[in-house]
Amino acid sequence: MRIETCWFCSSKIYPGHGIQFVRNDAKIFRFCRSKCHKNFKMKRNPRKVKWTKAYRRLHGKDMTQDSTFEFERKRNRPERYDRTLAENTLKAIKIIDKVKNTREKRHIEKRLKPDRRRENLKARKELNMSIDMIKAPSVQIQEPSLTLPKIKVKTSEPQEENRAMEE
Repeated sequence: MRIETCWFCSSKIYPGHGIQFVRNDAKIFRFCRSKCHKNFKMKRNPRKVKWTKAYRRLHGKDMTQDSTFEFERKRNRPERYDRTLAENTLKAIKIIDKVKNTREKRHIEKRLKPDRRRENLKARKELNMSIDMIKAPSVQIQEPSLTLPKIKVKTSEPQEENRAMEE
């Protein structure tokens, strides 16, 4: 079972899926869905269409250079079957996948780091602009202009109630 890649968007094409186009010069183009096939027929450049992997790699959204990509290369040379070699490669594939995933996560975190800094700076600016609205209680005690003057209210009602109870 061979999993092909789409010529336009570089996604995986599983057996029995997608469209295959053969040009007059016998060059084979495989497409994962009709969207990719139609864009190819409209002569669109995959590097200029935002949802393709070529665009994402060109603009630094996805990883472009990594040693784990060498394992995904297509090899047409037949190899003699060896059980121990097959077992070792299956074990290696799991380890390589883990390494690749951690590197992709690190790449995404690096990519999003400047955005976090911008958000933090924006929050600090907003806090500095509105810090006058929030003052510590110790500052309010020191500056009487920040507090309202205390007004004494005469209460005659409790005294009248006490007299009524005595009687």
